Amino acid sequence: MMSSPQGAPAVGQKAFQAVNAERVVVLDFGSQYAQLIARRVREQHVYCEIVRHDISAERLAEIAPQGIILSGGPASIYEQNAPRCDPGLFALGVPVLGICYGMQAACEALGGKVGRAEAREYGRSQCDVIVEHSLFSGVPTTTDVWMSHGDQVDTISDDFIPLAKTSTCPLAAVRHRTLPVFGLQFHPEVTHTPAGSAILANFLMNECGCSGTWRLEDFAELAIDSIRQQVGSNRVICGLSGGVDSAVVAALISKAIGNQLSCILVDNGLLRKNEAAAVIEEFSDHFNTDLHVVPAEDRFLDILSGITEPQEKRRRIGATFIDCFGDEAAKIEGADFLAQGTLYPDVIESGAATDGPAATIKLHHNVGGLPDDLQFELIEPLRDLFKDEVRQLGINLGLPEHIVWRHPFPGPGLAVRCLGEVTKPRLDTLREADAIVLAELREAGLMRKIAQAFAVLLPVQSVGVMGDARTYDNVLAIRAVETEDFMTADWSHIPYDVLGRISTRVINEVRGVNRVVYDISSKPPATIEWE
Repeated sequence: MMSSPQGAPAVGQKAFQAVNAERVVVLDFGSQYAQLIARRVREQHVYCEIVRHDISAERLAEIAPQGIILSGGPASIYEQNAPRCDPGLFALGVPVLGICYGMQAACEALGGKVGRAEAREYGRSQCDVIVEHSLFSGVPTTTDVWMSHGDQVDTISDDFIPLAKTSTCPLAAVRHRTLPVFGLQFHPEVTHTPAGSAILANFLMNECGCSGTWRLEDFAELAIDSIRQQVGSNRVICGLSGGVDSAVVAALISKAIGNQLSCILVDNGLLRKNEAAAVIEEFSDHFNTDLHVVPAEDRFLDILSGITEPQEKRRRIGATFIDCFGDEAAKIEGADFLAQGTLYPDVIESGAATDGPAATIKLHHNVGGLPDDLQFELIEPLRDLFKDEVRQLGINLGLPEHIVWRHPFPGPGLAVRCLGEVTKPRLDTLREADAIVLAELREAGLMRKIAQAFAVLLPVQSVGVMGDARTYDNVLAIRAVETEDFMTADWSHIPYDVLGRISTRVINEVRGVNRVVYDISSKPPATIEWE
């Protein structure tokens, strides 16, 4: 039976629901840190998912979480249309932790007042714990915390007790006298708060009574059972892109249904250098799978001709990808299911997880670029996992390390790294330069230290001199980041001599490039990909 993507069951969610009697939910008030909170909770071996900020208390009661976390957000709670939670959730008896805006929302709902801070705090602050409480068990009396706020709680009702303060924020942490409600003005989820993990663990274990029994191994077993039940005797098609996510999906589904899996590689002309050949070799030898290769470079170049807007690129690539799949799938008997490597960050950044106040950062073709009349039922077993969890799952499934630790590659391929118009000559230039970047990083032993590295061809030309002649050629940017979860990332401090070798080789060996620059932006505010 066919269905649209909107109606497709979420295999990953079914598995998580089955394996977890206990869970914590994060109410998303628009913070880009919401997903990081969820990731930090999972690090404590407690399953966590993100829901809308205005989810009803009745619905929360049905979910029956062990704890509720209110995320930060960009709004001011005293504004007329500021996002608020259902005040009924505070009467559920479920422990609640408000973080930054979440603290302000909780305090206001329970009788406090919030106003603009006299001294805004952005960055590290020294926090003093002034009242002993299990929330701060094992935390130094004076500790560094990460602040990011222009508003703060001015006054609290007599029902609240201050727990911690900074020099400019007298209510840096509070608790309710009778309800299991806690507030932190700082962000415990970021690495810049050294005791943040301990504080979150104290909330989960001491206040919520979580046992910390969630394991990826349990998820894999139940996901495999769920896939078997959903698929039955039908056939699943999995798209291979050369990336980690599709490889792990293929391994998971292969484990579940064996030779009922057919893999399709759409050679769209947007892959890295020699990528198609490597994928064919790996999945023919390692998986011994039914592999179909679709040569479609001309088709993709035609639909991208003249297109420069990033979201439109993604939409067209997603639609054409499905068309190619449809053409090839028609040759495969019983192909009713399409497996994709959609991850939780993809869902969050596309605005598809909570439909709340968080901004849509970019449209992932795995999430929002598929047509409504998709002729497959979707299987997205990694939809609730973060990137590091996917890698660990791949290791658990027995994938070789050179596949699991391959740097991520976006579904739309080099089209979103070729800024401006996508043409074959520009793609070839980018492909050659990108291969040099990765080769030099590999030679320097940096590939495992750097989470993701790649080249970006800019729609900018610059003046140069090569030999005695003036040139007016392309600018190439290098992007390299270090991160644990891909939700936040710092630019990688590649040694100057390595950057120098990359620049020299690119300019000397890649025709059409006369300038190389290095991207030193962190995420946030920048994303990892440029488009």
